[in-house]
Formats: sequence, C-alpha cells, structure tokens
Amino acid sequence: MNKGLVLYQGSLPSPFVQTERYELEHHTFRKPSHEAKPEVLFISSYPPRACGLATYTFDLIKSIEEQYRTTFKISMCALQAEPDQFHYARQPKYLLNVSVKNSFRKTAFLINKDESIKLVVVQHEFGLFYSADQTFLSFLELINKPVIIIFHTVLPNPDAQLMLNVQQIAGCVSEVVVMTHLSKSILIKDYQIAETNISVIEHGTHLIAPKDKDKLKQKYQLPSSKVLMTFGLVNSNKGFETTIDALPEVVSRFPDVVFLIVGKTHPNIVAQEGEVYREMLEAKVALLGLENNVRFVNEYVELPVLLDYLQLTDVYLFTSVDPNQAVSGTFAYAVSCGCPIISTPIPHVKEFADRISVSVVDFRSSEQLSKAIIDLLENDELREKISVNNLIKMAPSAWQNVAMSYSRVFEKASPAVFNFSYKLPPISLTHLLRLTTSYGIIQFSKIASPDLTTGYTLDDNARALIVACQHYEITSNTDDLALINTYLMFIKDCMISNGLLFNYVTYQRQFSFQNISENLEDSTGRAVWAIGYLLSIKELLPRSVVSVANELFESLYHHLDQVHSTRAMAFIIKGLCYQDNLKYKNKITLFADRLTQMYRHEADENWKWFEDSLTYGNSLLPEAMLCAYVATDNPVYKKIALDSFDFLISKIFSGTRIKVITNKGWLKKNKDTNGTIGGEQPIDVAYTIMAMEKFYEVFDNRKYLFKAGVAFEWFLGNNHLGNMVYNPCTGGCYDGVEADAMNLNQGAESTLGYLLARLSLERLRLADNDFVFKDKNLIRGVERKEVKDLMMS
Repeated sequence: MNKGLVLYQGSLPSPFVQTERYELEHHTFRKPSHEAKPEVLFISSYPPRACGLATYTFDLIKSIEEQYRTTFKISMCALQAEPDQFHYARQPKYLLNVSVKNSFRKTAFLINKDESIKLVVVQHEFGLFYSADQTFLSFLELINKPVIIIFHTVLPNPDAQLMLNVQQIAGCVSEVVVMTHLSKSILIKDYQIAETNISVIEHGTHLIAPKDKDKLKQKYQLPSSKVLMTFGLVNSNKGFETTIDALPEVVSRFPDVVFLIVGKTHPNIVAQEGEVYREMLEAKVALLGLENNVRFVNEYVELPVLLDYLQLTDVYLFTSVDPNQAVSGTFAYAVSCGCPIISTPIPHVKEFADRISVSVVDFRSSEQLSKAIIDLLENDELREKISVNNLIKMAPSAWQNVAMSYSRVFEKASPAVFNFSYKLPPISLTHLLRLTTSYGIIQFSKIASPDLTTGYTLDDNARALIVACQHYEITSNTDDLALINTYLMFIKDCMISNGLLFNYVTYQRQFSFQNISENLEDSTGRAVWAIGYLLSIKELLPRSVVSVANELFESLYHHLDQVHSTRAMAFIIKGLCYQDNLKYKNKITLFADRLTQMYRHEADENWKWFEDSLTYGNSLLPEAMLCAYVATDNPVYKKIALDSFDFLISKIFSGTRIKVITNKGWLKKNKDTNGTIGGEQPIDVAYTIMAMEKFYEVFDNRKYLFKAGVAFEWFLGNNHLGNMVYNPCTGGCYDGVEADAMNLNQGAESTLGYLLARLSLERLRLADNDFVFKDKNLIRGVERKEVKDLMMS
C-alpha cells in the first residue's frame, strides 16, 4: 500500500483516549472469527442527505451487492456536518462529523481497530470536507488499511497549494478512481500523479425497461406536449435561466412546449441564502409570460419517478455554467434513458462528444440554445436516431458494469482478500412475455421493444416451448400452461403436410418467401427436440396439450429419415431420447451412426470433430452422441461424445472464461486458436451449458459443473468486454458480444438462449446445492485452487 507521511506511530495519545473513552467503550473490538466476511467501508455522504454524491454512493453500493454473492460485506461511514441530523434507512457503522476535527481522528482509530474492515473507499468532492483539507489529509494518513479515493471533480491548472494537496492525497491511497479519461489526463499532466495508480470508471447509469412515452405524458399531465427537461439540486451553477430566456423563441414555434425543472434547491444553498435563485427563476417566468410553459417540480423525486420523467422527455437540457465540472450524474442518466441532449461544453460532455450524439452550445447562450431546441423538436426521426445511438453507446456505463469495474479495483488494492463471485439472477420471464403475442413469440426487437415487422419463426417458438415447459417443471406456475399451448399451436400451424414444416411466418400470419430459399432441416430438428421435451413431462400437462403434441410428434417421426443436416440430426436425437419408448431406438441409432460416420471421416489425432470447421451450435453434437449412448448403451457413441466434447472445450475455454466460436469467423481444421473477436452469440453459450448439464448427469464429474458455472458467467460479465449480456431490468438478453460493444437488441433467440442456460443452472443448483451453487451463487465461492484444478482437468 502506498502511504504518505505518517504523523505518528504506536498507540494514540492519552488525551485522545480520555476524550473519546465513552464512545469507544460502546464498540467491541474483537478479532473476527475465521468465518468473518471481509468488509469494504465507504466514507461518503449518504441518503437521505440530498446531494449527488450521496445518490452516487447509494447506487454504487446497491449495484455491487446485487451483482455479487455475499462473500464480503459493505458498511458505511456517513459524513455529516453540524447541525445535520439524518435518519438513515441503512444504518451507518460510523458517523464522521466533518465540522469537528477530533471526529476525524476518532473515526480513523475506530477503522484501524476494526479487523473486519479490509478496504476503505472514500468519495471525494472539493468542499465536502469544508475547510478541513489538512485534517482530511491527516485522517487518510492515520488509516492503516488500503484506501481507494474516488475524485468526483478534478480541477485543471491548479495553483501550488491545490497541486500539493491532491498529490498528498494520492500519496496516501492505494488507488485513485476518476470518471473520465480527461480527468485522468489532468491528474497525470497537471498534478504529476503516476498513471499506474489511476483507474477510469465511468459514472454509472440505470438500465430501464421500455415504457410508452405517450402514456407517461398522460400519467404526468403532459398530454400532447413537447417536453424539455432538466433535473438536479437547484443552484445558480445549473444555468436554468439560460433555458428560460431561450423559451420565448421556442414557444413561438411550439406553443405546447413545457420545460420541466425537477428537483429541490440544494440544502447548502437553502442554508446560506434561502430560495433566492429559485425565486429569481419564478420571477423571470412570470415576466416573460411563460407560466404555462415552465413547470417546477420542487421535490427530491424517487428514482422510478425520475426515470419516468426522463423517458417522457423529448429533449434534455444540461446548461451548467461551470466549465470545470468534471462529471455530471444528471447528464449520464439522461443519456442512458435515450434522451436527445443539448449541453454546455463541460469536460464530461467533451469526452463523450465523439461517442454519443449531443448538441453543444456555449455557456449562457440562450440564442444558440433556442435554435438547438427548435432543430431537434422539428425532426422526430433525428431524435429517435439519437435516442437509439445514445442507448447503445452508454450501455457499458450501466451500474452493473460499473460494479464489476470497481470489484477489479478492490481486488487490485487488496489482493487475496475479496472473492467477488456472481449471484445467480432470479429467473424472469418478463421479456419473453413482452415478445409473446397471442400467436407466438416475435423474432427480433429494437433494443427491448418487439419489432413486429420481423414476424415469427418456428425456431424461436420451439425454443420458447422448451423454456415454458422447463419453467413449469421447476416452478409449477400455472401461467406457463398458456405459453406452452401458444408455442405448441404455433408449431402446429407451421406444419404443411407429410411432416414438412415451414419456419418463417409474417406478423400477419402468412408464410414468407424465405421458406422457399432456405434449408429447413434445422427447424424440423428443433421442433422434434421441443415436442419431445414436452412429452417427457406429459404427466404434468393437460391432456389436450399432450394429445396435440403426440399427433405432431408422430407425424414428424415418420418423415425424418431424409434429414442429413448435422445439427438437425443432433436435435432429433435429443428429442427422441426424451421418450421412454423402444420404438424410437432404431431412429436414434440411424442418426447417431450418421454422426459417427461424419466424425470418423474428419477426426484425426489433432482434430476430433464431425466437420472440417467448428461453426455454430457446436455443443449440440457431443451432447447428442451422449444421449444416443444413454439410449443404446453403444460404447462407440460414448467415446465419440467424450473425445469431441473435450476437444471442443479445449477450443472455447481459456482459464476461467468461455469464448464460443464466433459467427465472424469459423474455426477451421488445422487452425490453432479461436482468435476472432466479436460475434459471440448467447445461444451458443446456452448450448454449451446444457451439454455440461448432460455430461454431469451421466458421468457425475464435477468439472462439468464448474465449466457450466464459468460459461454462465459470460452472461453476467465474464466476457472480453467485461459487460453484462443479460439485462436484469428488462429480463432480456443482448443479441451478441461484438468486438468493441454489445448488440443491445434483445431478440427472441438471445433471450431464450439465456433462459435455457439459466434454467439449466437452476437444475444443477438443485442437484448439487451444497457444493457449487450454495445460496444461489456461482462457482467462485469455493477454493480458487479447486476451481483451477477442475478447470484444467
């Protein structure tokens, strides 16, 4: 740990002990048991204190605790000043009164004596510690634990005193975190802080589920209005008067425009000068005759309400007059909600100008602002394009991804102490239901909204049928029965005659021309797989559903012999193997023998595979051969299953991460590595997890459990982007991990792939709860050496 000048060593002076004896007696200092969880202590303002830093800390802690299992603990040291008195929903472990110098020394003493605390995280804002700069520095020097400091503001061109102060702070801590690369550059160039000690982690943003803008406007009494919005703690640095001065020109063009100013006056401002600034704004509104066009929402609104306001907004206005404002949470929130934005050129905006679409206007220029507002309000198509682009570009800053970035910094600052293991998200069918109509599941989405123009496919409805059946099997939720019937009847509608199935259906329920030009054998295979699974749980289902499924299955069964597509044969084997009926054994053997012939034709000492390339859905093939072995007891199928799966695993697992074969480039025979970046598909990860489940079921080898857990972590952020692929807010799954970004569309295939994987993990958790998936957490709760040994086996 890099610590600066130590003010004293050894025990605290006796006057301090005497002064603080009463309070110290109320803390029991004892060595934690061997089971005590390592603790991260945050030092920050905290709700209900009304300030941006308190909100940031609340959101960060919440995201870390939701993302990771409870192998560690987070506690709070809340900052207060005389005469603050707050009733905290989350009880702070300590209170630091920044108005009292002795409180700093007392708090440092308590932190040092608390052996559970392994890491201290300090949120820093100039002015937060009032005029106690030297006292704050001494406080950092007293702490004998690793400290991370998060600079929310980094001022350029510092004078000598400010430079020295920041350098001394940096010298006392293990790691400095800033929120923009510009801030990092300033620390390096203007303050001479070592680059190796600085991490850039963007300000977090909230994932949102899509809501209807018109319905939101009705809800908040803004029907038919063009809505401009800004929010935050009201103070003169916000520059709200610039917008009010710009409004007359805007109103002349759009009489129904409404400017929302959402937020209370900053409590420090109220304490110093009352409501002078707000009253000035209200007087200006009255003077310009804008009472019908400006609405003050004088509240510290809860997050769901704030996100509603942002989603109903047509243009967001950020008019800060502070050119040194390094970062703005309000700006980040607006972008993450898809708002088209007009902003003054603060550093945060400058940094993101080449990444997101934002209209920049000069400070205090109401003329430029009115023109920019009119330009956006006149162009609905442009606003929609900006909204989608901003949603895509800001996805990496979702709080879930920010939590992962901080976990890496925590591990760097305090190695071998923290074990950040992902939590298994609750099983949610929310997005599946959003995509499902009365006829079937829609194929694609625009972000999280169903794209009805893309229609339906048998492929997706077959996968959806399996998901609904498996969900019903695990949860006994009778709502699933309607879904099962919907997806089954869609498959029935796709059957033309003599076992022939079409795949593509328009939203108007007409077969599309794609059915003529494409090979539909894979779709037939998926239908057999899905109906076969349904029939494997027929005792749980209504007779009417089982009757339809039996009829379809028999019709398909008698026309399967001509299928030769590799993956179609694998799907068919899986579907037939669900049936406890000897009459299907010959057909299983037929297709397994065909796959065996393919394997023997291509396999050699270095290439143990069925084809000359690894392409899509690879895990299906060894899993199908294993199913065939279980059904027939043919040892040849067993050996091929094991050899081919081991070969595949060697190509897609590296250490404790999976990287499936990408659709950007198949892995050819005699090519050594799977080096293509981007194009990783959720369904391929899902197939791998389902195969791991089957191999574990048959061989009872724990390495398959571990690899299933590692593969599932791909959805939660253990991928080359370090970002979530599953969206816990919508319940959907992004369509792919590309080279440098996520494909944020959450279509049926990707969402169903995630759900198939999640349901597979749930079955594994129930089967081996005490070992791998205790408390619904993933594998890294066990000893790291054991993980390594099993991953390498």
